[in-house]
Amino acid sequence: MERNSLNSLVVYRNSLALRDMSEAVATYFAHNRERLSWRKIDSFRDDITASLLNDASLITKEVEQAALSNSYSVRMRSLTFINIMTRNILAYCNGLERDGVKEKEYLNLLRREIKIFRISYKKWRKSFHNRND
Repeated sequence: MERNSLNSLVVYRNSLALRDMSEAVATYFAHNRERLSWRKIDSFRDDITASLLNDASLITKEVEQAALSNSYSVRMRSLTFINIMTRNILAYCNGLERDGVKEKEYLNLLRREIKIFRISYKKWRKSFHNRND
């Protein structure tokens, strides 16, 4: 697969949407909105929002890596990693709720984005298992 054809993949487009939604939610809920930085984390909520940004970005990178790789083992590692990151994002939503976030509708929007991504991800993942490498 060529880099130009990545945008034709539904799962890639959905990973970008998930990343964008994660960024919006993280920025909204972070106490330190001016700069989400790994160097200084002031609170539990800032820790969660920084992790949310990081994991959502990693999902997109792993989708790209799996799509462009010719190696079965690299693809399977990326697919496993994507599963872990999506579960992490759901856990971050729960953590933000437990931290007292009142605007649960934003978390529910992010959860819905994860669900949409996972549906396309599962279809895409099956396509790897059906190929002969």
